[in-house]
Amino acid sequence: METNFGIQILSMVLYIAILLVVVDVMRKNPRFALVFWLLALLTFPLWGNYVDGWFRWVKTLSVLLPTAFLVGFGRYAELYKKENFLKIFRGEWLIWTLYGVLFLNIAEATLKDFQTGNIFNAVSGVILCITQPLVKYRYIKKRFWSIGKEGSNGDLIAYTNGAWNFLYTTWNLAFVYGEAGPFFASSCCILLAAELYPILLKRPELYITARVYTLATHILLRATGAGVLFEKFMNASSWVGNAQLLYYWGLGNMVLHIPYLFYYFWKLRKTRNLEAARTDTLSVTS
Repeated sequence: METNFGIQILSMVLYIAILLVVVDVMRKNPRFALVFWLLALLTFPLWGNYVDGWFRWVKTLSVLLPTAFLVGFGRYAELYKKENFLKIFRGEWLIWTLYGVLFLNIAEATLKDFQTGNIFNAVSGVILCITQPLVKYRYIKKRFWSIGKEGSNGDLIAYTNGAWNFLYTTWNLAFVYGEAGPFFASSCCILLAAELYPILLKRPELYITARVYTLATHILLRATGAGVLFEKFMNASSWVGNAQLLYYWGLGNMVLHIPYLFYYFWKLRKTRNLEAARTDTLSVTS
């Protein structure tokens, strides 16, 4: 059933506001976040009623499990170092695994785009996978991923930049336009909330944190049947289905992503040369 447009917009604004609060609460209260997402996994018996198809199952499991166990225990272990039984969650394997989870989530959607013929957008997804910053590079001393190294909340830090965050958002919006159907409007909310949160705090390195908690919240609601509210108040059936718009949207994304791919490798090369020059300078002075 199609929803009144005014109600759709009002519902979207309200949902974005709720998601921003959720991210802030989860980020500032790591113990609560850990307990909440562990308890959320107990809703598993309900998922079979609302999760259908390989993509939905992979997406649900690949978001909720890492949110509970990797992000949850990782942040908690970093903050409460006296609890030695959690020291396994302080290893570098955890950071690399979180990197891999983000890579997997982009790859899942990219594969789905290829499957549905949204080729240009799929190419953009491949570029996002390539340009996702590694945990660390062999020739760059700075770490690009960490937990609890800044601030007092045990934050998950990932040094993406504003350009990558924007490209991820517009790529994913095009993906959900072609794949999500009635859920497109509510899916827009989780992407916009994740984009807004680091902008409001002027900390782009918190984008991945915001993305984790907005996506996990949305998927939990859909997996437990609460997603019916999205269909009732934010039904976007009238928004989607324009194949020509999707085609040009995907094409536009690819046009934006290709220059960023060249910029990414240029930036890596420049940084490597600077690191090499610094090392040479230190060797001479010592």
